[in-house]
Amino acid sequence: MLLGGDLGGTKTLLALAEADGDGIRIVRQQRYASANYASFDALLADFLADRPPVTAACFGVAGPTDGHSAQLTYLPWRLDADELGRRFAIPRVTLANDFAAAARGLPLVAPEHVVTLHAGQPVAHAPRVILGAGTGLGVAGLVWQTDRYHVIAGEGGHLGFAPQTAEQGELWRQLLAANGRVTTEDIVSGPGRERIYAFFGGRPWTAAEIGAAALAASDPLATAAVRLWQECYGAFAGDLALHWLARGGVYLAGGMAAKLLAGRDCSPLLDAFLAKREHRHLAEEMPLHLVTDEALGLLGSLALAAA
Repeated sequence: MLLGGDLGGTKTLLALAEADGDGIRIVRQQRYASANYASFDALLADFLADRPPVTAACFGVAGPTDGHSAQLTYLPWRLDADELGRRFAIPRVTLANDFAAAARGLPLVAPEHVVTLHAGQPVAHAPRVILGAGTGLGVAGLVWQTDRYHVIAGEGGHLGFAPQTAEQGELWRQLLAANGRVTTEDIVSGPGRERIYAFFGGRPWTAAEIGAAALAASDPLATAAVRLWQECYGAFAGDLALHWLARGGVYLAGGMAAKLLAGRDCSPLLDAFLAKREHRHLAEEMPLHLVTDEALGLLGSLALAAA
């Protein structure tokens, strides 16, 4: 029995699964509101209340980790793999960055959960990059070595924000005055969408409320905020595509993108993705995909537990 987890600032997904020659089969899965628990230990104790025997576990965490310990960026949760193993009688426990786990989960996603936004000119075994906006902004790369893709974890969401329009420059100046250094995550994230909406003069709505109003076309400020959010998201994805020369594909993950982009007008994101001046022709070669499976990171953590 394997145990996997996708631990984020807003939600935590946990699953028990069995591995065999045909792959990984989830036998139990549960979603939690992360903020409802003072520690991950308390949340895990709730999930494992019936104490099923677990052979190995891996938890993808929203924050940097060395594989043995981690501090989540937006939660007061500290994790220690050895302590978790002792407390819950799990022989092998490892920790991974949440987007490193998401990258590992890409091969396990069903084709119907991968939507192509821009076909590009894919090259077999070329580098790939995956990113996703949620409470924060996760990034990981994939590089082919010998016979498979190897994941390179990072904290790319904390790169400095690069305004590409006068409007984005005004937003950058406002955030700089308020908090100092402005990161891409400050804007391309759920809290970032709230900051953009406030920049336009909107009321103190949550990211979900802003997104819902934009999809319903019931609030012009929400529509404007989502447009600008898409522009910043697309520009950053295009920058990463050039950085990695990601001819193997750029993948947008996370429920936030799936709700706002799947079957919707995503031209602001695509236009920004391709707007690379003299390197536009390179950006046009990079495939851009949307992953709509919310369990992507969970699948990756289970694959890492099975490895």
